[in-house]
Amino acid sequence: MDKIDFRSDTVSWPTPAMREAMAAAPVGDDVYGEDPTVNELEALAAAMTGKDAGLFVASGTMGNLCAILTHAGRGDEAILGSDSHVASWEAGSMAALGGVVPHPLPTDEFGRMSPAAVESAVRDDDPHLPRSRLVLVENSYGAKNGYPLPPAYFEDIEAVARRHGLSIHMDGARLFNAAVAQNIPATDITRHVDSVTFCLSKGLCAPVGSVLCGSRDFVHRARRARKSLGGGMRQAGVLAAAGIVALNGMVERLTDDHARARRLAEGMAQMPGIRVDLDRVRTNIVFFDLTDDVALSPVEIVERMKQSAGVLVGTNGPRGFRAVTHYWIGDDDISSFLGSLADALNGA
Repeated sequence: MDKIDFRSDTVSWPTPAMREAMAAAPVGDDVYGEDPTVNELEALAAAMTGKDAGLFVASGTMGNLCAILTHAGRGDEAILGSDSHVASWEAGSMAALGGVVPHPLPTDEFGRMSPAAVESAVRDDDPHLPRSRLVLVENSYGAKNGYPLPPAYFEDIEAVARRHGLSIHMDGARLFNAAVAQNIPATDITRHVDSVTFCLSKGLCAPVGSVLCGSRDFVHRARRARKSLGGGMRQAGVLAAAGIVALNGMVERLTDDHARARRLAEGMAQMPGIRVDLDRVRTNIVFFDLTDDVALSPVEIVERMKQSAGVLVGTNGPRGFRAVTHYWIGDDDISSFLGSLADALNGA
């Protein structure tokens, strides 16, 4: 890349191998089901998540919305974490476009809803009330340091959902980060949900796209939702080819991103003026804050880092930041980040 960019793993460029695969990809019309590269990607994604079928979509938001529109209808209710990505960062689309009512619940320091609270949130069968139809979960949990939630949590949520006839959809934007961080296959997590969306364009480094996976009947119905959202792509194999490279070659190397995030956090933990919780740094996301004695604002720190060393980082709240490692962040970039942050704090 031509910059040192820690703002997100979404900024990552496709690898040279991806560009070669994209140029050589055999294509067809995917709306007709005739693009062989898209079909290959969807089958691979389904196998890696332990589901029957997959659906290539333009983005994680589209994948989540397709799932919600397939599992629930207008006037139905979805139970979800109040700071989940679906609740906070997807333009209210489940309500605006689907008429599905969000029922937000608080999450703990790792991003977990209490299973007891989920059970209590299930509505009675009363014509005055929206109908509980769906539970939305997330892994890793972006708003809580990208923490990788364990399979046991989802097993507990699944037990509640099954007792009440609810479906479960997982926003697994960084599903493979969560799996790699726990040294388990993704299927240990996804076996407890009915459908899952994961992003190809974050840590897996592909330029575009996500895949929504579930049963064959579910994916058949979700294809209609994708079409209604304008997501029917034609010769999409040129994009899917990068996703195949990502799934075949980029999953296990996520450990490198996690190790660099840990090194970054440990460096900041030794730095006066910075507060970071090392216990929560488990994947490729590091949240950190300025201590109260620092007079500068996060915006001022960000600008100083950009001007002095060309290092980009995002803010998070009135005193906080978020740094994300990815394929294009190397060891030297971690050193550059720590040096530029120290300089910014010291007024250099």
